[in-house]
Amino acid sequence: MTRTSDDEVLLGLTRTVMGVSTAAADRLGGISVVQLRALTVLRALGTATLGELAQGMAVTLSTTSRLVDRLVAAGLVVREPAPGNRRALALRVAPDGQQALDRYDGDRLEALRETLDRLPEAARAGVLSAFAAFTDAARPLGRAVAS
Repeated sequence: MTRTSDDEVLLGLTRTVMGVSTAAADRLGGISVVQLRALTVLRALGTATLGELAQGMAVTLSTTSRLVDRLVAAGLVVREPAPGNRRALALRVAPDGQQALDRYDGDRLEALRETLDRLPEAARAGVLSAFAAFTDAARPLGRAVAS
């Protein structure tokens, strides 16, 4: 497959953002990138069933079940009976999970701000505007709620 210069720019952006995210995840210690993705999706959903979380992550129910077991054991997710349905379980981010997400977001923002500050001041507003448009374009595709 032949890549265009646009393709190389997009791959560079992806590698940069993934590098920032991976480094921030490493600084948290003990929480994997997959667990952070689950916490991020669950935070966006608010309260969810196991099936809703699996669907939001685009993974199987059995994979999500094992992942949630580890998140509950780590105190990052709360699993409780769903209101109005004793057979169903509701999941939500626990306070410790929210703190981890806040630290993760803070570390990523710090790294991205440092990078943005390296651009000429006159270019920063245009870059942020382009990123906002790019993010808006990703939403209908379900790609805006990643970790």
